[in-house]
Amino acid sequence: MEASQSSSNPSSSAATPAPNPNRNSNSILSSAPVWPTIDGPLGLTEEESLSYARRFYGFGYALLPWLWAVNCFYFWPVLRHSRSFPVIRPYVMKSAVGFSVFTSLLCSWALTFAIGGEQLFGPVWDKLVMYNLADRLGLTGWI
Repeated sequence: MEASQSSSNPSSSAATPAPNPNRNSNSILSSAPVWPTIDGPLGLTEEESLSYARRFYGFGYALLPWLWAVNCFYFWPVLRHSRSFPVIRPYVMKSAVGFSVFTSLLCSWALTFAIGGEQLFGPVWDKLVMYNLADRLGLTGWI
């Protein structure tokens, strides 16, 4: 009797598909963040977020480009989702571009000195480096 019941159940259960838990078929809209900051509901409101994003972006030009990195990190949901928070997004995108340019310039400058060194700069190298500054100013003779 169990065999006759089990043989009828698999055919009926295979005919009915499992319900889809995601009722929204558009995955871009369903994944849009609700909060503009990484700390979610504990973070800032949208108006405060706009103010902070503007400040971080503006102060990044005042020789503090690491604030651009902070801006990108703190507003990661805005940076990640292109359709979310269109008022805040331009400041975060400009911060990402600014930090990328700053990082590439800093790395190329550091690698030029680290790899090139005296072979690249020749006799000017002694005036460019800072490790012999104490010798040039005569600060090592008094020790």
